[in-house]
Amino acid sequence: MSIIVGFVPTPAGEAALTAGIAEAKLRNEDLVIVNSAREGALADNAVAPRDVLEQASRRATEAGVRTSVLQPPYQHDLADEFLDLAREIDASLIVIGLRHRSQVGKFILGSHAQRILMQADRPVLAVKPAGAPF
Repeated sequence: MSIIVGFVPTPAGEAALTAGIAEAKLRNEDLVIVNSAREGALADNAVAPRDVLEQASRRATEAGVRTSVLQPPYQHDLADEFLDLAREIDASLIVIGLRHRSQVGKFILGSHAQRILMQADRPVLAVKPAGAPF
């Protein structure tokens, strides 16, 4: 089995990666690092440059964890497609990073993390970066 971690080059993404590596090592499982962009988008801040993804993979490998990196484009809904991928690889755990958002921001923009938490059919570990407000 594998642990799947949603990774973006942000403090929340780094926290998710760190937790994912620790869980994969603890459970003696592979780690699948997923970084995705909307198909056809001209620019997307969530897309990690190749060197950042290589560094993330190297961190896992140096910790003794077998890892793979996926960058599947999503067409419709990131949360749904991420959950489909978790089922496809039969992930034992989903790891996601959370960032602080205002109540209005959550209402207007929705939240991929919230949808993953509510709709996942397997355990989800949600982490925040060190020093993040409650």
